Amino acid sequence: MTRTFRNRRTALLYILPALFLILSLVFLPIVLNLYNSLFRWNSFDTGRTFVGLEYYIRLFKDPVFYTALKNNSLYAIISLVFQVGGGLIIAAILEDKLIRRFQPFFRTVFFIPSVISIAVVGLLWQLLYNPEVGLVNGALKAIGQAEWARSWLGDSEVAIYAVVAVSQWQYTGYMAMLFLIAMQKIPFEYYEAAMIDGASRIKTFFNITVPQIKEMVLVGSVITVIGAFKVFDEVYIMTFGGPGRSTEVLGTMLYRSAFRNDEMGYASTIGTVVFVITLILSLVQLKLGKSGQEV
Repeated sequence: MTRTFRNRRTALLYILPALFLILSLVFLPIVLNLYNSLFRWNSFDTGRTFVGLEYYIRLFKDPVFYTALKNNSLYAIISLVFQVGGGLIIAAILEDKLIRRFQPFFRTVFFIPSVISIAVVGLLWQLLYNPEVGLVNGALKAIGQAEWARSWLGDSEVAIYAVVAVSQWQYTGYMAMLFLIAMQKIPFEYYEAAMIDGASRIKTFFNITVPQIKEMVLVGSVITVIGAFKVFDEVYIMTFGGPGRSTEVLGTMLYRSAFRNDEMGYASTIGTVVFVITLILSLVQLKLGKSGQEV
């Protein structure tokens, strides 16, 4: 009994530093942000005025909030299709025995965009989308589709899709590499049995590959959805919510409230709402994915 107590005490001593860091760097800021959202305050005045839920009521009455929420949701849906779905397909192709010899080259090509600075990526795609000298319009004109050429970041109807497309280009390869690592851990005997049974590659993919890496697919989906609702850099660099707030997302709305309008309490409210949304979506995905359970 004494030995068991000592082992537990030793284990607790090892856990305490990590527990302290999580509490101080994760949970405490969440609680403080929620507390700050109940006050009217700014960065140049130490005084605070308690407003309760006033900022939450104001946020849910703000039409820009619903525009931002729609854009974040669109971002999440498109990212799930291209980053998770597309990444899964790319990984399966690279793991095919006919392509495997070229795998190191393609892994490098697909992974490189994810390590480039987002500031560089944003400026690069600003140039590519330029209506006069950009490569996108130039390519459309070269193939005889000049009627599709437009000011991609200046047209409120397509600007958000142009920004979202940049993220798909940058992170689909990253997801593909995660899935590729998971696929390489699948026992080859499963595929041998499928070949003996005469299963096609498509059936093998859906009946062996996908079920065997479902945990990684779930992790990738959670990362993608959380990233979609936290997105800021791409929009800030390329459009800063324009034209006419058409590409506004919750991140740029928070930044504008905090550092342009100096409404720190309102910005804290937006941050709290983002946290609640991402938490709910993550829990729903974990529940639907039945993480850690055998189906």
